[in-house]
Formats: sequence, C-alpha cells, structure tokens
Amino acid sequence: MMNNRELSWLVFNDRVLQEAQDKSVPLMQRLRFLGIFSNNQDEFIKVRVAKLIRLGQLRGLKPSQQAKRREAVEVLPQLYARMAESQEKFDATYNSILAEMAQAGINVVNETKLTEEQQKFCLDYYSSVVSERMVPFLVRKTTKMPFLSDGAIYLGVKMTGETPKSTRYAIVQIPVSSACPRFVELPPSAPGRRDIIYLDDIIRLCLHEIFFMFKYDSISAHTLRVVRDAQIDMDDDISKSLMEKMEEGIVNRNYGDPVRIIYDKEMPEDLLSLIVTKLTAKKGHGPSLDPGRRYHLKRDLMKFPRVRPDLEEKLPAPLRHPLIKPFASILEVVSGRDIMLHFPYHTFNHVIDFLREAAIDPKVESIFITLYRTAEHSKVINALIGAAKNGKNVTVVMELLARFDEGQNIEYADILQRAGVRVIDGVAGLKVHCKLILVERRERGGTRGYAYVGTGNFNESTAKIYSDFGLLTCRREIVADARGVFDFISSHRPLECRELLVAPYNMRSSFEKLIEDEIKNAKKGKEAYIKAKFNSLTDEDMINLLYKASRAGVKISLIVRGACCLQPGVPGQSENIRVISIIDIYLEHARMAIFCAGGREKIYIMSADWMTRNLSRRIEVGTPVYDEEIRGQLRKVFELQWNDNVKARDMEVFGANNYSSGNGGSEKCRSQLALHEFYKKAAEEEKEESAK
Repeated sequence: MMNNRELSWLVFNDRVLQEAQDKSVPLMQRLRFLGIFSNNQDEFIKVRVAKLIRLGQLRGLKPSQQAKRREAVEVLPQLYARMAESQEKFDATYNSILAEMAQAGINVVNETKLTEEQQKFCLDYYSSVVSERMVPFLVRKTTKMPFLSDGAIYLGVKMTGETPKSTRYAIVQIPVSSACPRFVELPPSAPGRRDIIYLDDIIRLCLHEIFFMFKYDSISAHTLRVVRDAQIDMDDDISKSLMEKMEEGIVNRNYGDPVRIIYDKEMPEDLLSLIVTKLTAKKGHGPSLDPGRRYHLKRDLMKFPRVRPDLEEKLPAPLRHPLIKPFASILEVVSGRDIMLHFPYHTFNHVIDFLREAAIDPKVESIFITLYRTAEHSKVINALIGAAKNGKNVTVVMELLARFDEGQNIEYADILQRAGVRVIDGVAGLKVHCKLILVERRERGGTRGYAYVGTGNFNESTAKIYSDFGLLTCRREIVADARGVFDFISSHRPLECRELLVAPYNMRSSFEKLIEDEIKNAKKGKEAYIKAKFNSLTDEDMINLLYKASRAGVKISLIVRGACCLQPGVPGQSENIRVISIIDIYLEHARMAIFCAGGREKIYIMSADWMTRNLSRRIEVGTPVYDEEIRGQLRKVFELQWNDNVKARDMEVFGANNYSSGNGGSEKCRSQLALHEFYKKAAEEEKEESAK
C-alpha cells in the first residue's frame, strides 16, 4: 500500500496551513505561515503538477510507461480538488488573521479606505517610486499579447467606453522588488494604528494617471497571474558547456507553457476570455483556470512589514558550540575530537569560521567543497575567494541544476572562476546534492585532512531557520572517503568507500542491509528497531522493505516532515510502524537514522531522503557517527522530537493531520524549544567545567 506522492505532499502543506490557523502561534508568524503555504503551493504547481500534465499529454508510450500516464491522468482531478479545498481554508484563515490584526491596531487597507493624507501619500509614492517601473500595454483581439512572466502579478484593466467598440483592455505588471515592496506602510489614520496597503492598490488608485490619454466612462482593474511549467529543457549541442546550456535553459523556462491562470473571480468575463484566448497555445492543452480573490501571490506575506515585534515569534539566539571557544582554532579542536553542529541551535558562523581559518592558515594546502544553495550575499563564497587569493588550491563543485537557484549558482561560479577557484559544474546525469567540505593541511611531515559532512546547505541565511546537522571530523577513513568523493566528481576515478554511504553507489544497498539485519534479529527474537528522520519518504523499494521489517516484528519510528508514501498502522503490513511529522518555526531538514544492530547501535546522518531521486539519481553522502558523546546527542534529539506533543502530527490516518500525543505524558513538549534548552544547558555545563 502506497500513498500517492503528490496527495501526500498536499497533506504536508495543509500542516503548514494548520500553523497559520493555530491561535497559540504569534499573530504575525501565522501570517507568515500563510506566505509559506502559498510559496510551497506555487512551486508544487510549477514542478509536480506541470510534470503530471506533461505526462498525461504523452502518446505512443511503452506499456510500462502507460500505467504512469494513467495514474497522472487519474490523480490530477484529485489534486485540483484538494488544492481548492485548501484554498478555501486559506482564504478563511487570511480573513480571520486580518480581523485579529485590525483588533491589534494593524490594518490592511485598500484604495477606497484611505484618509486624505494617505491618498496624497500614495499618489506621491506612485510618482516617486512606482511610475518609473511601470510598463502598461494594451490587449487587442487582433494583435499578439506581450509575454506574461511566471512569478509576476498583473492587473487586467478594462476601460469601458460609451459603446462596446470603444471599450479598451490593458495589462499592467505590478513591479514588486526590494526597492518597490509589495506592502507599503502609510501615515497612520489614527494614533496607535499601523496602516498597510498592497502595492496593487496604490496602482489601482493611480489608474487614471497611467491611462490619462484614453477616454472612458469607467475603469476597473482585477488581479491575475500565470503559473508556468518550471522544467528546464536544455539542448544537446555538444559544443556548449553545461553552464551555457543552463543559462539558455533558465531563459527558456521563463517562457514555459502556462499551467494555471489564477484570476480575481470578479474579473469581467470579456476581459478574462480575451486573456485566456491569448495564453492558450494549443487547442485542448490550455491552462487550468483558478478563480481567486482580489490579491494573489500571497507568498509575499512572508515579507510583511515587521511593525509589531511583540506579535512575532521570538527566536532564541543561536548558541556557540561549547567546545569551540572564541578566537580559538577550530582545526585544532577538530584534530582532537569530532564536533557535531546542530543548526539553528548552534551558530552557522562556526562553518564560516572553519573556512576562513583554512583560507588563511599557512599550512592549509587545499580546500574542496560542494555547493547546492548559497545565500544571496554569501560569506561562504567570500571565504573561498579569500582562500584562492591566499594561494590555496580551492575546488568548488557547484551544482548548476539546483531548482530555482540556477541563475545565482551560475553567477557565483563565474565569480569564483575569476578569483582563481577551480569550479566543477556537477556530474553528467547526477545532481550533486551532498554537503561536503574537505580541508587538507600539512602536519608532521605529511598531509592531514579535516572533513565536514552535513545534511543542509552551506547557506548562512537558511541556516537560521532550517534544522540541520554537520559533523566536523578528521577520522582518517572518513577523510579518505571524502577525498574519494571529490576525486570521483572531478576526474571520474572509481569510487570505493569504507565508511561513507554515497548515493547512487553504496547508500541504498547499505541501508537495505541494515534493515535486513534488523529483520534477521527480530526473527531470532532479539531486540530490533529502526529510528529515522527524513524530509520525505517516497521510494517504493525502501518502503516495501520497511513493511517487510514491520511484518517481522521490527519496531520502526519515523519522523517525516513532508511527503510520506508509507502508510503506517495497517494490520498485517505496518502495525509496527509509527510516523509523525513536525511543523514548527524551524524547518525540519536534518536526516538521521538509528539501527539497533543487535544492541550495538549504528547511527548515521545524511544529505539524502529516502526518495528514488536521492538514492538513485543524485550524489549524496551519509556518515556513521562514532563519537559516543555525539551519539548520545543524536539519541536525545530523536527522543525529544519523538515525544513532541505540541507540534507533532500523527500520520496514521492519511490526510487527517491529527496532533500527536507524544509519549502520552501530561507534560507539554515542544521539541524545538526543548532542543534549545538542551543545547543551552550543555553549553552552561561546559562553561562550568572549564572554570574549574
């Protein structure tokens, strides 16, 4: 029994929506969860729904492929129905939050509710900030309509004249940018109030200025946006580099087929019909129509002005790892013992400092790193440039196919190359998704390696809200395997690993053997269990093996944040499997696995989920954890999360998203706050120990 991947993902996004509905969550954070939900759904439509539409349109398939096509055709109506249901909940939640915000003195007003002072402010703001960015264009039945970009918001404008023939139509793009934000704070209409207006409504107020040259009896504007297929298609010209193909592919993606048109349901029928006709390229293959509300692209709610800090989630400050002292050498600490960093509880600055120290240390000869998603103004990139300028041999494996970050990665690759860094743009046919650093340093007449194996991106921005592990070690076997991974990527040398689990080579088979060993032990009457944490669990072979383990009596505890195709609690199949999902202020991104192994636990962290793409089509790296103190740390992390009875949901009833009772105790456990206290206490104990 397998849950459909796409439906399971929508069930996950409904858990995000639950956070917006939860009145125990600070008010403005609830608004931001609406933005997260909207952003998630946009990407889902552009990627997963678009892929199913393409699959459903294919003809002449082999019998083995026809089943997938049938499944795509059958599931699409279910996805649309689920999304429509979620959208209704979203709209109701949005209106409820706006009402609560108004009670708190934060008012979102439109152009019809402005005071005289606010009207003047909006007119001045349009003139000084917005007008220079405006590019309105007329839409006629007899002319080609300019291209409507994915990710942009538009106003469809109708200028009604005295006769039908004198009616005109136009489209205006809402020019949202960092310099022209979606939300604008207005002068207060009363003492103690904070009034906010959508940029959309400032433009509505100024329509008469934009179209002053036309005569009309009335003018109206309604929002619309186009969601396009996000697939990148690259040509097979062997004379072009991957970077050149990617640059062209990104441009072409902006012109992908429209998958969905979302529009204000109050839009006049004649205007909507004209726009749809212009956007429908092939008969029968037009985009789906989604009637919505006045405002679209609600992902911008994530950037709503922080006008009331007291109504925001108060995040604890990241902690310094107790073994990494201020102004002390991280290389020296790691030379003596392993260090496990857990973000965002520990500061990501430790990773930056590790690279900066390696960049300037005279004994460091080379630095290798894999990059998938980096920050906009990346300190990691700056550290690597500094290393190259200091004469180090720096090799960066830059994955150009990181979806929606391709453009930034191409730009960084160019900057690094110009600084003297050797940039490798991935491996043909495989995405490089592992999170790996290797520093090689001259010591005692030889070379010693220092490795970092992580679960999350080298991105100081997302590290503030993504929960991830990172192991710093100089264990010889792990270092040698890390070098082997970089050698394979750079020169395709055969890969042989003694310690690291590397997909698509030995990771799947290693996990399969670990599960089979638990099955053997369970059949012998020995203790057998598996505890694992993933973003997603969708690989059919791994799920079937977990079902087999459950039938053999292996106790399986899984924490899965996102899509989960495994159905727990089914008699005769998965009654020994329990799955929970945690959605909270931090995005649970860390992956780990614990196997009983006959009482000699084997513990791993890894960059891979148990998804087919991760285990078979990407280069992923997992590492065993040997340090006993760190092993205890990881056990505690899993225990606290497994006992979460505030933010955890039980996945036994598919689609229900019922909150979990944790371990059944009466004491409340919100695992993310509990983890911060756990690490804070560890830091205090280390400080006291050092003071003795």
